Amino acid sequence: MVSNPWYMGLVEAGRAIAARKLSSVELTTAMLERIAALDTTLHAYATVTADQALAQAKAADAELAGGRSRGPLHGVPIAVKDLCYTKGIPTGAGMAIHRDFRPDHDATVVVKLAEAGAVSLGKLQLTEGAFGAHHPEITRPVNPWLADAWTGVSSSGSGVATAAGLCFGSLGSDTGGSIRFPSTANGITGLKPTWGRVSRFAVFELAGSMDHIGPMTRSAIDAAAMLGAIAGADPNDPTATREPVPDYLQGIDGGISGVRIGLDRALIASADADVQRVIGEAERVLTSLGARIVPVTVPSVDRVVAEWSTLCAVEAAAAHEATFPSRAERYGPVLRMLLERGRSVDGLTISKIWTERQRFSGALANMMRDIDLLLVPAMNRAALSWATIEAAGREPAEIAGRLRYTAPFDMSGSPTITLPGGFTAAGLPVGFQLVGRHFDETLVLRAGHAYQGATDWHTRRPPV
Repeated sequence: MVSNPWYMGLVEAGRAIAARKLSSVELTTAMLERIAALDTTLHAYATVTADQALAQAKAADAELAGGRSRGPLHGVPIAVKDLCYTKGIPTGAGMAIHRDFRPDHDATVVVKLAEAGAVSLGKLQLTEGAFGAHHPEITRPVNPWLADAWTGVSSSGSGVATAAGLCFGSLGSDTGGSIRFPSTANGITGLKPTWGRVSRFAVFELAGSMDHIGPMTRSAIDAAAMLGAIAGADPNDPTATREPVPDYLQGIDGGISGVRIGLDRALIASADADVQRVIGEAERVLTSLGARIVPVTVPSVDRVVAEWSTLCAVEAAAAHEATFPSRAERYGPVLRMLLERGRSVDGLTISKIWTERQRFSGALANMMRDIDLLLVPAMNRAALSWATIEAAGREPAEIAGRLRYTAPFDMSGSPTITLPGGFTAAGLPVGFQLVGRHFDETLVLRAGHAYQGATDWHTRRPPV
């Protein structure tokens, strides 16, 4: 067994298992031991499925011994956000009201991961209903870089577990930034695919027209492997696209020479000094790899950011209609406030929001015709603390600032990758995003992989 096997890359681990250099059972056992040692402090997991994981690992080893390989994830231990239905296994969605819910079927993404031969270590903790705060009865995950640092929301457990080596990759969801916030806060790589690229069947909704399911890993190549397993059409989800699923690993080493990357300097002017520095360094590295930085003007995001929260509230209220307001007392204050707001919005307001959403999305698509990728921050302020988040409360200006570089791309459904790009003076990670055209995850991932081939930010590990 290699030393610190939990920090191997996902693709690297899969290749080692396929080559019989180590077994899935050995690797799964090591991961379960690490979870037992660390997760009493980090609280990344809502449920650990040790018996199931070991059974899956034994089955993976047996298949490989018999000459059958299911692909790059075969035998590799991963975990999924506790929004995803898992048959017979608690699926709480971060909510007290669903703590004992055990579905009678799996989410499509869970089925696809199993078909790819992945080993499921368990379910990862999240904010209540995948919105902005953890339920008061649930212990929130702890950032492995610094205990009082924000973990990002809502895929907080996915970010912590992936960063701390408690899984080789995880699934998160993103409605307003919930793959990208925990990815930058925990120093990992997060991919928000194009809306519709991945099925949402049997995944608890926050706001269905903006919910994206995607991989959270320690590198772009690992995200490519996971996306290849979960993407594609689904008869149970008519919104899942029938667009062909490329082999995202094929050609990932192709580089980015000649790729046009847009940069709107006015858009990023409100970001803090750490974020500005990381964007500047990313620009330098990408240029050194042969990309061409193109000045662009992104369509104004102010209105679409402001309207994101109203649309999210309306769609969340619809998603929770069966239990809210009839069981409102079991909801935490932040989610309860969102649902109450959503139930009060009139149809005229909703119509105006959808009109503005279509206008922004169309203008963004037009701008993207002249470039291949867009370089933007992941957050306006680097390395927030829980104290800062809680002091700001639900101030509209603070929320709009955090959502400035994320919510617009949920409204448009655009694919983005979040990459580690540096650290603050306090040693906390800072990330940035590359945004692509719809269904061009191939280029998004290739660019992320090229950047990570020239930098080592994604190889840094937290002190746990």
